[in-house]
Amino acid sequence: MRALKLFGVLVGLFILLGAAGVGAAVYGLWHYGQDLPDYRQLADYQPPTATRVHGGDGRLIAEFATERRVFVPIEAMPKRLIHGFIAAEDQNFFRHSGVDFIALARAVVVNVQNYLEDRRPIGASTITQQVAKNFLLTNEVSIERKIKEAILAFRIERALSKERILELYLNEIYLGSGSYGVAAAALNYFDKSLDELTVEEIAYLAALPKAPNNYHPTRKTEAAIARRNWVLGRMREEGFIDAATEQDAAAKPLEARRRTDLDTVAADYFVEEVRRELVDRFGENGLYEGGLFVHTTLDADLQRYARDALRDGLLAYDRRHGWRGPAAAIDLTALGDGPDAWAQALAEVPNPPGNPGWRLAVVLAVEKEEATLGLNRLDDSGVAAGRIPRRELTWARAHNGYDEDLGPTISSVEQVLSPGDVVLVEAVREGRPREEGGEPVEYPEGTYALRQIPEISGGVVAMDPHTGRVLAMSGGWSFEISQFNRATQAERQPGSAFKPFVYLTALENGFTPATIILDAPFVIDQGEGLGKWKPANFSRKFYGPSPMRLGIEKSRNLMTVRLAQAVGMEKVSALAEDFGIMESMPEQLAMALGAGTVRVIDMASAYAALVNGGKKIAPTLVDRVQDRHGRIVYRHDQRDCAGCRAEFWDRQAVPELPDPRPRLVSATSAYQIVSMLEGVVQRGTGRRIAEIGKPLAGKTGTTNDSKDTWFMGFSPDLVFGVFVGFDTPAPLGKQPWGGQETGSSVAAPIFKAFMEKALADQPAIPFRTPPGVRMVRIDADTGALASPSSRSVISEAFKVGTEPGASGGRRLLDGGDGAPGDETAPSAAAPAPATDDAPSGLY
Repeated sequence: MRALKLFGVLVGLFILLGAAGVGAAVYGLWHYGQDLPDYRQLADYQPPTATRVHGGDGRLIAEFATERRVFVPIEAMPKRLIHGFIAAEDQNFFRHSGVDFIALARAVVVNVQNYLEDRRPIGASTITQQVAKNFLLTNEVSIERKIKEAILAFRIERALSKERILELYLNEIYLGSGSYGVAAAALNYFDKSLDELTVEEIAYLAALPKAPNNYHPTRKTEAAIARRNWVLGRMREEGFIDAATEQDAAAKPLEARRRTDLDTVAADYFVEEVRRELVDRFGENGLYEGGLFVHTTLDADLQRYARDALRDGLLAYDRRHGWRGPAAAIDLTALGDGPDAWAQALAEVPNPPGNPGWRLAVVLAVEKEEATLGLNRLDDSGVAAGRIPRRELTWARAHNGYDEDLGPTISSVEQVLSPGDVVLVEAVREGRPREEGGEPVEYPEGTYALRQIPEISGGVVAMDPHTGRVLAMSGGWSFEISQFNRATQAERQPGSAFKPFVYLTALENGFTPATIILDAPFVIDQGEGLGKWKPANFSRKFYGPSPMRLGIEKSRNLMTVRLAQAVGMEKVSALAEDFGIMESMPEQLAMALGAGTVRVIDMASAYAALVNGGKKIAPTLVDRVQDRHGRIVYRHDQRDCAGCRAEFWDRQAVPELPDPRPRLVSATSAYQIVSMLEGVVQRGTGRRIAEIGKPLAGKTGTTNDSKDTWFMGFSPDLVFGVFVGFDTPAPLGKQPWGGQETGSSVAAPIFKAFMEKALADQPAIPFRTPPGVRMVRIDADTGALASPSSRSVISEAFKVGTEPGASGGRRLLDGGDGAPGDETAPSAAAPAPATDDAPSGLY
């Protein structure tokens, strides 16, 4: 009887304890289940994914991301990759409901043993629990967090399929080396896509989730291989691979490879412009987490040519103006007695910002004909010796200011360098200084040339004149020194590079390239207390009546001012605004000489409208943008072409694309100015460009005191604009052989260097002549029809009906004074210009 009572008590006690346990569990689930994140958001979750920027040829040139991740749908992932992570992380993934109680029990037993043996405890989190933690919770180590994790895991399993859970996990998990997700890890560790991974590489990636830093492939290779082989064993145990495959994979070394898919073309300024545009269009989150695919207009080859041409041009100018001194100095006498005591001191000298790859060296000894150098090896394996011969220092005369004479000619290395000087040098194998001429001199290995980073900077833009696609851009010597883009952000005076638009205005208002304009003194009273404005030609000379073409070819200021006054500055200002050069340009005659401020990219767009026949184009750096699913979310070219959507050709007519570009000027006027700018290259201020041997046109530009230098030019299908100047406007000074630095000496060589490479493999295509133009042989000096006595005969472009007679073209003559107090008013001797078919008159 007592036994029966005792049994009843025990049963009641068990029921009571069971009820209390169930009640505590229910309460715990209710308590910890309150205020949990909404797990249903995972159904539509899009992980932060890197935006990838591609050049025009498809090459990857940049990535923008807070977490470098490449999202891959689960359907596109190799089965073996999925098997590897399941074997390593959650062998019962497809059988449990969020929490693996078998693994949990096993972990409890093992952790008791580990605690007694003072070893690290193991975990039992399922893949679903890791998704709950990574997406919805924090990394806090606590019992409360583990309970919440388990609750969320159960809920996630009810809401999402196993495949979706795996997709979230494999795209989100951090695998070390800045890799978020398996696709990014495959690229960063092995430079492979997921479908290229071998079994051993998959096993290594699957070994990383627990502690990626503990299994680094190069710093902790042995531990990494051991962990990889453990995963291979688990894959065999789960039946995902056979024993032979395991043994073969385990025997292989762990070979990590750096990523090589990033393009080596330096396009920092271009990429930054793209980044700003994308932020404006899609926002910061859209750019850094949206997983966009950006297809840009960049031509990798032209970008390389443009960057090299700008750098070489800046370097050439800098060398013309002498040596500014060493980057640092080391007191060699204060160092120890060791033969390489200088090495540590040299290693502590910071690399100068903007160094394009030159090496730092310390001068150890100096003789008349050469300096001995000490250099640290690039692979940190010790030191190396080198030498600078005097012939590589002949440019390094003392710099005394850009507008001052250089120091004496270099007859000894001791004039330039002293022991202890730390300088930038570049390895050379041959040399031929300008003053020595002759054949190149071959140097022995270990010979270096002296280098210095220029203080001057500039910007260049290459553009397709028919579409406005920016094919290349460089905004300065170095993005590291300054992220200020002188091609798109600097507003500088264009000088004579603006003059073509004055002449174009005249051509649109009845003038011809043969119209005679007086090149003579010009004076305007600017008003009370302002004195008189007296523009002058660069040569300070006057040339009398001259055909209008010469005003551009020889860059005559007086002819340009007189022409602008006759046409009317209000018309010049309106045309400048139409071409996108400048908004609300002041209607002052000084503006005709380029006194306003403009951007290189706007000038390139304006010159593009000249060569494309007078059509306005908008510069663009981005062709189209796709979202992470491949849908096009932005396209620059908005033209609709229904005929282009045909799936196959069935002898239908070739579809015609509409041309929405607004017309700015007539095609005939545009061609006339192109022809005149071609004369600049053939006979004028851009003569050195003609050496390329291809049809080219362009215009130099130089402002007062040579503070800004320009060359804007083009071929029939490529525009290239160059600006060079100091960021704080200052005179560029004198050339060593005499004369001021100008657009011809500073900017034109950059244009030439670019076009030589850009057009090297291109046929010599002439500029396209539109209907309505008649080519007439005229006397270049008088503008009259060519005669047997003409000394210089050219073929001039006239609109039909405006060809000159035997006595010459129309004449614009001025007595020399403008209207007092009004820069825009025509002089008393200058009535409005006649129409195209008006007879010759006096202007």
